[in-house]
Amino acid sequence: MAIKSLYVCSNCDAQSPKWSGRCLECGAWGTLSEEIKDSQSQAKEITKNISGADVTDLRELKNQNNQRLKINWPEVDRVLGGGLLTDSFILLSGEPGIGKSTLAAQIASQVSKQGMVLYVSGEESASQVKNRLDRINCSLENLRFISETSVEKIVASASKIKPKLLVVDSVQTVYSSFLSTEPGNISQIRASAVKFLELAKSNEISVLLIGHITKDGQVAGPKSLEHIVDTVLSIEHEAGSHYSLLRASKNRFGSVNELGVLEMTGTGFKEVIDPGAIFLAGQEDNLPGSVITGVLEGSRPFLVNIQALVSQTIFGYPQRKTSGLDVNRLQVLSAVISKRLKLDLVSKDIILNAVGGLKINDPAIDLAVCGAIISSFLNKSFPLNTILMAEVGLGGEIRPVFRLEQRLNEAEKLGFKKAVVASKEKLKGKAGGIKVEKINDLKDLMNYLKK
Repeated sequence: MAIKSLYVCSNCDAQSPKWSGRCLECGAWGTLSEEIKDSQSQAKEITKNISGADVTDLRELKNQNNQRLKINWPEVDRVLGGGLLTDSFILLSGEPGIGKSTLAAQIASQVSKQGMVLYVSGEESASQVKNRLDRINCSLENLRFISETSVEKIVASASKIKPKLLVVDSVQTVYSSFLSTEPGNISQIRASAVKFLELAKSNEISVLLIGHITKDGQVAGPKSLEHIVDTVLSIEHEAGSHYSLLRASKNRFGSVNELGVLEMTGTGFKEVIDPGAIFLAGQEDNLPGSVITGVLEGSRPFLVNIQALVSQTIFGYPQRKTSGLDVNRLQVLSAVISKRLKLDLVSKDIILNAVGGLKINDPAIDLAVCGAIISSFLNKSFPLNTILMAEVGLGGEIRPVFRLEQRLNEAEKLGFKKAVVASKEKLKGKAGGIKVEKINDLKDLMNYLKK
């Protein structure tokens, strides 16, 4: 029980935490007297006077199909789960200069064809925003602009206009007048996000917030910001590549496994019509240590070139390095190869690379990784137009993979003729236009390579 002493003025009822001869409110002398206050009892009295919340019987509630605003970009719509929900709250994050404002402007332009869009920027002036919109050929017919950083003013304008989409660039620049801290402060970011959440849910307005990330790759601001929003989108870009990857690390209305591939041009982002082919660029030569495999990113298949370089170590301890792949998985697979095939990898450095900058966690690449290591070690290439897809166990056994048929269909589109898969796959000798070779373990893989 919380009990504390307060000094109350008998003249004006002003309260003070300590006694003084004169009341600081009314100026009367000798009017302060001590009173014992029970804060818990006061809280109970206040609670009694609060009316209860409305209770809804879910059995009587009719199901409503959530309407989505199609952006008409299959790459973006897929990552969002089919488009923008009418009351969704989305956070778009990425490194400085990666194209967050450009992508948000293009999304706003697409949505403006279906209704009013309100674009808010606390970082740029109206002329700067218009220049960017003109450069990327955005429609200005139903696009309105506000140069404001007060979240209360922004919410008031949006509640009056009721746009289909509200874009805020960025959450680090807006502030709430109810807090005395400066914009970008953790409490300001949290308070502003809550205001925008209330706006989205009460007025059925889709809100797109742009957020910066810190040098360690996290969204700047409190982690609770990511819990407040419905969807967290992030743009990734590998140095030296023309392509950007759009992912969803959180999505209450769709899958977080989808991947969108976009290409940055002088007029903004453009869709990649055949994203499966970009990761095979330059794969004309049949080199030792180079193997093609099929991976799934959400519902989309990609063909990826896995390259391995096995060389004699010049250090006391052999090196294991990867790019785009899990180095711990490389450690496991190299140990399996050494044990089951009696290949001397203990004194060898192994460098593994997934060409194209795609980060892969699909276990279906195990067979391709093993094949690339064995191929580089023996300095012998796999046959042309051959793809390897299977998981490898600790005993060297080859295991089936998920949705093999979809991966094979993608391989057939790109001209592959042969596929090496697990013997337990429920496929006949030929899948479409691809000849299927089934193997049981890594020894069969080595024999296949030596043919």
